[in-house]
Amino acid sequence: MSQRKLNRRQAWRAEKIQAERSARSQKEERNLSRQVQSGLLSSEQTGLVICRYSKHFEIEAMEGQDQGEIHKCTARTNLGSIVAGDQVTWRAGSDGTGVIEARLERRSILERPDNFGKLKPVAANIDQMLIVIACEPTPQINLIDRYLVAAELMHVRPIIVLNKADLLNDQNSSELNALLEIYQSLGYHVEKIISSRHQPAELADLPSLIDQRTSIVVGQSGVGKSSFINTLLPEANLAVGDLSTSTREGTHTTTQAKLFHLPCGGQLIDSPGIRDFSLWHIDPPQLQQGFIEIAALLGQCRFRDCKHEHEPGCAILLAAEQETIHPLRFESYERIKAAILDQQSRGLNLDSY
Repeated sequence: MSQRKLNRRQAWRAEKIQAERSARSQKEERNLSRQVQSGLLSSEQTGLVICRYSKHFEIEAMEGQDQGEIHKCTARTNLGSIVAGDQVTWRAGSDGTGVIEARLERRSILERPDNFGKLKPVAANIDQMLIVIACEPTPQINLIDRYLVAAELMHVRPIIVLNKADLLNDQNSSELNALLEIYQSLGYHVEKIISSRHQPAELADLPSLIDQRTSIVVGQSGVGKSSFINTLLPEANLAVGDLSTSTREGTHTTTQAKLFHLPCGGQLIDSPGIRDFSLWHIDPPQLQQGFIEIAALLGQCRFRDCKHEHEPGCAILLAAEQETIHPLRFESYERIKAAILDQQSRGLNLDSY
């Protein structure tokens, strides 16, 4: 995405807003320093980020007398991004508030580019990704593959979850089962579940698969992520939306990533529903690593610098021709690669939050 040019008035306005934000941040920092010096804030302790709302955070105390309690906190400036799943060093106030002093090292981070040329973190310290699809809205193989690429590059286990399995019928079961078979043949774990407000739940082996792990629940709007979490944790009471009657697409009910504790141990992070998950912050070699059947063939081409486009003796092109790489998967790879190269050709300027 190329940078949008601002006219003089817009540039002045942007500078004015930035100056006001900087002044507010400096005032907050002075305030926090005075509270620490006066003893209004506790000594430093470790906390877990449950959710972020704009500039405020829900922090769960992980130690001390109020272990397990939630505090509404602000953060010192220049700490970088802080998201659900992060562990932080923070100080508690006497009124249920607090301040984040530092973010601890992450073992993993799920990020995606937004529409403004920024690389936006979604959640941190994830062990596995639950990619939820449904009979309705119709699953998008390209979106599933984008999530799988992200999971592979993060080195976390992906699980494909077909929700609303009760909607399988003579008209859609053949196509949906063929889609799932593509991923099962690659070794990906697939589960069919039912989580609904209208009938008893059937969660197959999912409870045991998420036990003692931190899992993020992802998928396009309308696939039933919130219903799934409500089935596991009725006390979460997440809002559940219906499909649009005209487009059969989902409506957004989750707007912020939020972490929930599971009774059997482990955590679930609910992520906002989306209709696209871009990957233009990675490069083609990374994309190849994210498609496991392509990654397995790297280094087997005739030429060491093979780009896997038109070169003779290309192992990947041969596998695509012989359909040992499934045609739908290779088409998906080509589409994602084209999108990455298109964005890069526009002089994309990608910044991190």
